[in-house]
This record gives sequence, C-alpha cells and structure tokens, in this order.
Amino acid sequence: MSNYYTYKSGIGAVGEYQASGKPFASGSIDVNAISSAGTVPCKVEFPNVTSWISLRNTDQGNNNDVFVAFSANGLPSQGGTNHFKITDEGEGSYSAGEPLHLKVTEIWFEGLSTEFDIVAGLTSIETSEIVDNWSGSSGVG
Repeated sequence: MSNYYTYKSGIGAVGEYQASGKPFASGSIDVNAISSAGTVPCKVEFPNVTSWISLRNTDQGNNNDVFVAFSANGLPSQGGTNHFKITDEGEGSYSAGEPLHLKVTEIWFEGLSTEFDIVAGLTSIETSEIVDNWSGSSGVG
C-alpha cells in the first residue's frame, strides 16, 4: 500500500522565492483618511508570505509622505524610528517602486498621502510560518 504525504513549503523553501509570485495589489489607498492624518498606524495583511513588495506614493507634488514599517512600533506616531519614508512622485522624490525582496506577512504605514499603491508577489507559504511579522527583531520595531 502506498503512503501519500502532503508537504507544505516553509519559510526557508528556496523554490518559493525563485518562482513567480501570486499577485497582490491594493491601489489608490487614501492613507491620510485611514491613518487620521498620520496619527494612527494602518496595516495591510497579506494572505501569504511575500517574496517581494513594491510601494509607490503617487500623490504628486503635494509633499504628502508615507511612512512604512514592519510593525506599528516602528512608526513615528508610536515614537518609533524603525521605518522608511516614501515621498510623493514630484520632483526630487523617492519611490520604492523597485521591488523590495522581503518575506513579510504585513506592512504598517501612516501619513498624509491620498494616493498610495502596494503591489506584492506572494509565495504559497502560510503566514503562520512567521510569528509576529518580525516585530521583535532588531531594526524592525
């Protein structure tokens, strides 16, 4: 008699990061409204562990920045310093439009932008493989 085993990928499964990711997209997020003008941390939870993430602030020319962290504790409204800032797409701005190759289950953000986009490539790794989305790690929050 044959035995069949169900294997599932874990956090260290290299093939999950080499293969194309399942698409995830959330566009035109009004960060200003949902974060109460940058005073309330907001998060996007991914259905699976990410292979990469692309973030864009398209609120052009209004100097409405978005602060991004991997836990609420890293954001400025919480007194945190473990975050990075994405300025609008105006002149001299910075966009994290290039993929960030990170394995996370959620991202946290706040700010004044009314046009913020998140695109990610998802693995088939379950989010339960990462406990607390790295929030206890050094440099995260």
